[in-house]
Amino acid sequence: MEQKHSKKKIAIIGGGIAGSSIAMYLSQFDVDIELFEQGVSLVNGPPICHLHAGGNLYREISDEQCLTLLKESIDTVRYFPHTMNKRPTIIAVPKTDSGEPSDLLPRLILLKNAYQTLIDDNPKNEFFGPSSDYFKIYSREQLTLISQLTPTEAPTCLDDWLIPFVKSVDLDQLKYPVVLVQEYGLSVFRMAATAEITLNNKSNTVLNFNSHVHNIQKNAQQWVINYAESGKEKSKCFDCVINSAGFRTGIIDDLVQKHTHRLVEFKAAYVTQWNQSDYGKWPEVIFHGERGTPQGMAQFTPYPNGYIQLHGMTEDITLFKNGLSQSSNESAQPKLSEALIKKIVKGWDLSIQQQRTDKAIKHIAQFIPSFKTATSAGKPLYGAQQIPGTDVTLRAANISYTADGYFRAEIVKASSGIECAKEIARVLNFTTKTSSLKVLNEDEVIILARSLAFERHYPIELAEVY
Repeated sequence: MEQKHSKKKIAIIGGGIAGSSIAMYLSQFDVDIELFEQGVSLVNGPPICHLHAGGNLYREISDEQCLTLLKESIDTVRYFPHTMNKRPTIIAVPKTDSGEPSDLLPRLILLKNAYQTLIDDNPKNEFFGPSSDYFKIYSREQLTLISQLTPTEAPTCLDDWLIPFVKSVDLDQLKYPVVLVQEYGLSVFRMAATAEITLNNKSNTVLNFNSHVHNIQKNAQQWVINYAESGKEKSKCFDCVINSAGFRTGIIDDLVQKHTHRLVEFKAAYVTQWNQSDYGKWPEVIFHGERGTPQGMAQFTPYPNGYIQLHGMTEDITLFKNGLSQSSNESAQPKLSEALIKKIVKGWDLSIQQQRTDKAIKHIAQFIPSFKTATSAGKPLYGAQQIPGTDVTLRAANISYTADGYFRAEIVKASSGIECAKEIARVLNFTTKTSSLKVLNEDEVIILARSLAFERHYPIELAEVY
């Protein structure tokens, strides 16, 4: 009698965007997967709000990283189809900044051409509109003409998206041209809901929540994982271990005695509400600035019902003094300060939350004066972001692995998760998919996303389609 094929057993440690994406992708093959997550739901890490379809927020990264982020964004949308907020991003360079808007143009042209090539390869890759609309530049004179247009809540052309910008922003503070680019928004709550619904529908995938992995040993054939699930000790064996533990990746590295260098950075974004509906539907807006200085980049991300998520790349807003730490020769796990760990584990002191939100509002109001009337609308979105290696500017990341079946998946941006999964499948020589992922209903995703936002004490508007 022919011997039955034994399925490869894969453990994924960490249910953030990396672990969830990898589980979704690999579940299409003839394998058994178990995912271990300390929390009670998936994708509950650092703030995610932007689909970096070209990396145009980051002037300091290489063209190669930008091209990678564009391609990875297409993969992400394919696996998380109901998670985009389809609105463009405006990029403006203030007069106080040392950069020039014209410096952005060669990269935008490169990305536009690369996007067209991806569409030529597969017309289904056209997720961000036609390549001819990938970006558009605007002179001061063009913006003055747009200011005479009637505001709309249903933009039908690129110029319509500029109306609230030109009617609200102090245009005298900017260098020209201003750029509009098709980098859409992402809903972290709809990503979490997509992952949870998808994986709960896969018979070869087990989700272990409230599960703390505290010991990993390699015997002759397999990896033995010891973990506590809701306080109860358990042990299971696997052929492969995928470490996708986010900012705790180094803890797992230490358990298996596989040292590597990484950085961990604590970051936060702030939730506000602004009753300013006179000028129509807002795009996302970026005011460039030098990271870590008082004039660091300002980011304005709109959601339904006047909710606005804010970043300010200063140490008083999104970044933190001593918020960046690195691994040591003794441990692969960078050590954050006790104050930041307390924020992650126990939450924020309300006075600090209010102070930082107020500073974020003032940071945006430098450029949008009427935004000074915005108010705090709840706790920040926050978490620690790991960056493999020692380059704090790295934004496109991938996997590393050893021949004994131990993988690390360290991503900096949400869009890199599926590419990590594809690389793991290539290394493991998975060539034939034996099943497909469930085609999800958008309403089903939104309902669960709202529930997750509510459970995590955020406005449900952050889960809604914008």
